[in-house]
Amino acid sequence: MGELRAKWKVNMYAWLLLLPSLIFLLLFTFYPVIQTFILSFHQADLGSPEPFFNGIDNYKQMVEDEVFWKVLTNNIWFAIGTVPTSVALALAMAMFANKALRGKSFIRTAYFYPTVVPMIAVANIWLFIYTPEYGALSHVMEWFGKGDMNWLGDQNNVMWAMIFMVIWKEAGYFMIFYLAGLQNISQELYESASMEGASSWTVFRRITFPLLMPTTMFVSIIAFTNSFKLVDHLVIMTKGGPDNASNLLLYYIYETAFSFWDQGMASALTIVMVVLLLLVAAFQFFGMDKKIHYN
Repeated sequence: MGELRAKWKVNMYAWLLLLPSLIFLLLFTFYPVIQTFILSFHQADLGSPEPFFNGIDNYKQMVEDEVFWKVLTNNIWFAIGTVPTSVALALAMAMFANKALRGKSFIRTAYFYPTVVPMIAVANIWLFIYTPEYGALSHVMEWFGKGDMNWLGDQNNVMWAMIFMVIWKEAGYFMIFYLAGLQNISQELYESASMEGASSWTVFRRITFPLLMPTTMFVSIIAFTNSFKLVDHLVIMTKGGPDNASNLLLYYIYETAFSFWDQGMASALTIVMVVLLLLVAAFQFFGMDKKIHYN
């Protein structure tokens, strides 16, 4: 009886310590998600003084909406363009910064610096770079005898311009995680491989990369989530144009909710985005877990 009472007291103290975090989690995460899910089955636009239940009409309209499919396709290509490249670049940067003999602190700071710059500021910097005629990129192209190009006004180039900018912004952030992972790998493994005469590629393939798989899984999930969350630059640079060529799902949700004031449709779009992110994150987690070395 005494053991049960002591165990109950320990559990009660643990739950009391967790209570403030649980309250904030319920108020600012679970409650909004539930309310958004409920509102997605209602018509709540400027033509409706009070939201009323309309079943799955919002989801039907979404499926029939060409802009939705274009925006979703844009976001998928945006994720494909940013996630693998930024993760691979972050790993390469971390390995170089970890092995640099001179200026190690400077190299790490230079790599990480774009991360601390707010996205709005980054968008303004790259807006200047991409500006036709007067932008830095236009001047560089003139030096090589290339014609001027409207990077943000061309439907074929605007997404590539966004992808390149986001990779520059995100790679340094992911590098920090890889740098921490590299420093946790025992140097004895590298010494043993050196004594065996293993090549650099073999060491990376057999030792470094397998032991960095937990970091890779974490970084991949964060990178994919960010590819759907990063829309601040669209407000400054393109507002989703031209003709929705650079529009992304979260910005489309913002436009639907606060420009067109269709709260019901915006809620349905939000639920679709959340479910998509959960499915991809679950696939990455459970799919990569079998290939991970935790020890």
